[in-house]
Amino acid sequence: MQADKEDEEDVCPEEFVTLCDFTGSGSEQLSFSSGDKLLVHAKPTSEWWWAELRGVAGYVPASYLRPDGAEEEEEEEEDEDEEDTSLLDPWQDEEYFGSYGTLKLHLEMLSDKSRTEAYRQVIRSNSASLTNKVVMDLGCGTGIISLFCAQLAQPSVVYAVEASSMAEYTRQLVKQNGCEEVVTVFQGRAEEIELPDQVDVLVSEWMGNCLLFEFMVESVLLARDRWLRDGGVIWPSSAALTLVPCQADSYYREKMGFWERPYGLDFTPLQPLAHQEFFTKPKFSHLIEHNDCLTAPCDVICLNMYTLQVKDLEEIKGQFHFCVEKPGVFHGFTAWFTVFFESLEAGGATVELNTGPNSEPTHWKQTLFMLDRPVRVCAGDLIGGTILLRRNPVWRRHMTVTLHWNINCSTEETDHSQVGTKTFPMWR
Repeated sequence: MQADKEDEEDVCPEEFVTLCDFTGSGSEQLSFSSGDKLLVHAKPTSEWWWAELRGVAGYVPASYLRPDGAEEEEEEEEDEDEEDTSLLDPWQDEEYFGSYGTLKLHLEMLSDKSRTEAYRQVIRSNSASLTNKVVMDLGCGTGIISLFCAQLAQPSVVYAVEASSMAEYTRQLVKQNGCEEVVTVFQGRAEEIELPDQVDVLVSEWMGNCLLFEFMVESVLLARDRWLRDGGVIWPSSAALTLVPCQADSYYREKMGFWERPYGLDFTPLQPLAHQEFFTKPKFSHLIEHNDCLTAPCDVICLNMYTLQVKDLEEIKGQFHFCVEKPGVFHGFTAWFTVFFESLEAGGATVELNTGPNSEPTHWKQTLFMLDRPVRVCAGDLIGGTILLRRNPVWRRHMTVTLHWNINCSTEETDHSQVGTKTFPMWR
């Protein structure tokens, strides 16, 4: 990226205002507070720009910035044609719901047996208690959960709600499977639909990578407050985000080690660029091996779907304390989630869907967060810190994950960094 910066030295810097706080990781990233004014000197990638704040320069996430004076310009031009209509859609509905209007994602979700069977087990094991109940299936997709309800239980009605164009096909599937007397499909967003009456059970598969990504959970909370009867049930009823310090040697060698001597040539000048490109964002669809876990995992964030509020989603913070069980290389953290479905039956068992490495793989798999530099750790070392999930102030389906950690060595012989902080955008 150095060459890019040098090429643009003669370009007049642009003024931008920061939208929220950002804590840089490593010496090349610039930290700032909400409302700071930055001078952007270069835009080497669409996601990371080279900027200056009070004489200090570094990389900053582009999505955290807006042009200085943009708010005034938007007010003056709100009645004129907009050049970038995407700015009018912080929820990116066209892109988000458009992806659910095709079969690609539905094939992936329906092929995920752990996910789909968990919901079928919930319906089957609570079939007696669902008799004559009103059920809402929010974000029903192809209607699989609604069809489970109609075939395995005897609810009085199931309201299948789907915002994407898939709703038209869902109606056909409901009729094709002989469930049209029970299941009624509504096309529209949860915030906008009108149901005939309130519901006894609200069920939804809202989870995203690292549990909250895409924030469909907000629609569930709004539907809960608007349509769920007092004493009604939400499935899932609670959720937990789990974290573990880990090794990721093969991934590190693939993305960073490759540039040391490919074909006998020294490509190490590309390593900083590789680090910025491959390790700045989390790695989705990661499958961690049990032997790569340096400690026992722990739940860092727990959500109660009955008490969680929309405003709580702006920032959710958790703490962790790990004890290293074996010597190894600390490359980063791996995260996954578990959701729990409370039983309606007296003495019934809670059903859980676990996306971690000790369960059958799901389409979510796990999420890997790589440190800037690997750290060698020993058995008995303590790794403590915090995780912060912060919702993007502009692009409402996106968020950042900030990890702060400190390492307390069990031996004086070990020499490594004690403290670290890194912020990962998901995706803007």
